[in-house]
Amino acid sequence: MIYKQMNSVRLDGTSIDVKRQELRAYFHQSFDLFESLFELLRSDEVYYRQSEPTRHPMIFYYGHTAIFYINKLVASGALKDRINPHFEQLFAVGVDEMIWDVSSDSLKWPSVEEVREYRSKVRTLVDEIIGTMTMSLPITQSDPFWAIWMGIEHERIHIETSSVLHRQMPIEYVQPHEDFPVCAVWGDAPQNVMVTFCGGEIIMGKGSEDHGLYGWDNEYGYVRENVASFEASKYLVSNGEFMEFVLDGGYEQPLWWDDEGLRFLEIRGAKHPPFWIPQKDGTYRFRTLAEEIDMPLNWPVEVNALEAEAFCRWKSARDMKTYRLPTEGEWRMMVREGDMEGEVFDDSRANINLSHFASSVPIDTFAHGELYDVVGNVWQWTQSQMAPYDGFFTHPWYEDFTEPTFDGKHNLIKGGSWISTGNEALLASRYAFRRHFIQHAGFRYVIGDGENETIKYARINEMWSGWKQRYG
Repeated sequence: MIYKQMNSVRLDGTSIDVKRQELRAYFHQSFDLFESLFELLRSDEVYYRQSEPTRHPMIFYYGHTAIFYINKLVASGALKDRINPHFEQLFAVGVDEMIWDVSSDSLKWPSVEEVREYRSKVRTLVDEIIGTMTMSLPITQSDPFWAIWMGIEHERIHIETSSVLHRQMPIEYVQPHEDFPVCAVWGDAPQNVMVTFCGGEIIMGKGSEDHGLYGWDNEYGYVRENVASFEASKYLVSNGEFMEFVLDGGYEQPLWWDDEGLRFLEIRGAKHPPFWIPQKDGTYRFRTLAEEIDMPLNWPVEVNALEAEAFCRWKSARDMKTYRLPTEGEWRMMVREGDMEGEVFDDSRANINLSHFASSVPIDTFAHGELYDVVGNVWQWTQSQMAPYDGFFTHPWYEDFTEPTFDGKHNLIKGGSWISTGNEALLASRYAFRRHFIQHAGFRYVIGDGENETIKYARINEMWSGWKQRYG
């Protein structure tokens, strides 16, 4: 069994030799964890299957994280000679979703064994660079070593996103693995209630400094936000709570869905959350990473932002209150009140960093102040769109990481999931996905003076217009 828990290696220190050892261990642990995840696939033939019609087959992602190290080392000037220029182009482009209704992939892929051999060469080369390249501390964003940190944290993102694709793969193509145990505790869902939070000032962003830990470009800069008082649900929305929406015909009633949501329903034909498996008797089973189990009603539901917002509209009409998703600032207020503001989330107090299970756990397991699961279990959708902090700048070695998400179509997710490691398990991290995207993500609802829908969609349209003018 591999060693799975390891926090981000700091950029500072007093000993070059110690830092090389720390970085080497972090690199190999990331590489091992990614490859262990792909052992969930039953055979090499499965690498060429698409679990998601708008994404490449799994062979692409298996090669992608390896070529990323080489391409970024070349961009940094630390590496002159490539290992395989064809691979380093073939596996470079196409990570994000293609058009929703794309249903085939016509690229010619190399054999799995060829990609395994390539990954082995990359591992050897990066290990050699870690051990021999001139190092000075602290590591800064212009240092070639930054490219190695970038490669490691990039691979950790794909550990998570590839696990989502594995989870979407037909069950006959995957197999359980000892490195990824599933929680065996589930039952009825606890009753959700609202918890009141007083308003206050929140400052977000890393400024222009690294503060000792690697960060993606969107984490830099600052924003100062005055958060008004609000109420938040004590628990994440559970499968049991969301079941009421499903059984009430929530997916069949257009009034709960906005235009983007209706398009999602039309294209996907969705009738229930993505990891629910309908049975002939009208009940549901549940898909974990590589198994089907009885429906865990007290685990958090996993839905996209469109489904979460539809639920909030339905619940608002039923309860005669206005529920919505929280903002990024409101989530940070919950983190503060839950005493989870350390730079690195404490995985002894949250289902994160693969420190407990390779699945969710009951939503009343980890208390953070008066709430549960402010951090961990599943990512939490916010109503905030990805936007730059004041002082944002794009890192020249990865120009397309964040800027394409400034389009009004990507909502921020916060808090991390059970498989979030490295940078994903840091307070400062900021990740965003398109609202129809499937992820290990759920939500909690709030009541407060946040944006109403008219203002929200006007701002989204403004952001989209600006993005189109810049990027065509």
